[in-house]
Amino acid sequence: MWKRAVSLLLAQLLLLCLTVRSLGAELEVAAPSAVLMEAATGTVLYEKNAHERLAPASVTKVMTLLLVMEALENGRITWDDTVIASEVAAGKGGSQVYLEVGEEMSMDEMLKSVVVSSANDCATALAEHIAGSEAAFVTMMNQRAQELGMNDTHFVNCTGLDDEPDAAEHLTSAYDIAVMSRELLKHDDIRRYTTIWMDTVRNGEFGLANTNKLVRFYQGTTGLKTGYTSAAGHCLSASAQRDGVEYIAVVLHCGSSGDRFQSAKQLLDYGFANYTLARPDPGTEIPPVPVILGMQETVTPVAARNDPILIEKSRQTAVTTRVEVDPEVRAPVEAGQRLGTMTLTADGEVLAEIPMVAPEDVARRTWWDLTCLLLRAVCFCGEET
Repeated sequence: MWKRAVSLLLAQLLLLCLTVRSLGAELEVAAPSAVLMEAATGTVLYEKNAHERLAPASVTKVMTLLLVMEALENGRITWDDTVIASEVAAGKGGSQVYLEVGEEMSMDEMLKSVVVSSANDCATALAEHIAGSEAAFVTMMNQRAQELGMNDTHFVNCTGLDDEPDAAEHLTSAYDIAVMSRELLKHDDIRRYTTIWMDTVRNGEFGLANTNKLVRFYQGTTGLKTGYTSAAGHCLSASAQRDGVEYIAVVLHCGSSGDRFQSAKQLLDYGFANYTLARPDPGTEIPPVPVILGMQETVTPVAARNDPILIEKSRQTAVTTRVEVDPEVRAPVEAGQRLGTMTLTADGEVLAEIPMVAPEDVARRTWWDLTCLLLRAVCFCGEET
């Protein structure tokens, strides 16, 4: 009898552990394909058909915008550039600001039009400005996708429009979109545009309204991009930040605009409710390491990195930081040389082990240095007697 009781108790405890560790299994979203990713660590907290290859519609422009931001950063183009609309750009359909052939627009207004109103004409004009043609720009898009490990992705245009014969080959996945969204969010300047609700271009003559309604209605929204075609359905890459934690929720092929926003909100709510970031305790004492025969007597190690750790909120107060360093090190010491380990634990579980390294070189004393030290010591002793 007692054996049966113990077995039942163990089964209940196992069930409890599984429930605690698989909270994501309780989440149900209407989106046929979805991903929730924490931006700082890239940790995936929820996925549903995350690698299914689907048409992304205008969410494609996340990659377009990423290449624009990288071109601005590396000097290929500048914020002072004026972008001129070609006949090809002006002829794009779908969402647009109705560029005329030869019309000039500032880099700022071009970007604003793409981000806020999903302007296909401006996206094409920017692609041509960077690469000379949309086709050349698409090659860059696919190369960058490969570099980011986006194995489910193949782009055929910079807009997501599916009115061309090869549109059936324009595919990506919820996971890959989260990856490129995370990369785009590393460029702080893009947030100046992705958080706009309403604005204007052309000296206030043309109004823009953000297609991402979360910007107005969801606390902490930082972006990012909507998309819709009849073939792709309603798509969204949404990002939001609260209390120093940012999440990316991607939903694809939703049946309605309401479904995509509701699904994204569910995912973001789940992340904010259940997880947070932990970092090493800044007050943790780090003991200096004696340096044998060094030009300085000790060296105080520093953490090799300060990457946050994603943890369940329920464990936040249980996180402890412990530092162990070598008892001594022999000179010469090179900057970056490992001298110990910082360990983060919670409830007895090791969350992370971070190398402690020398912040600078410490040279070895020469025989002449040692001789001079010895002579000084002898002279000092002689003066005391």
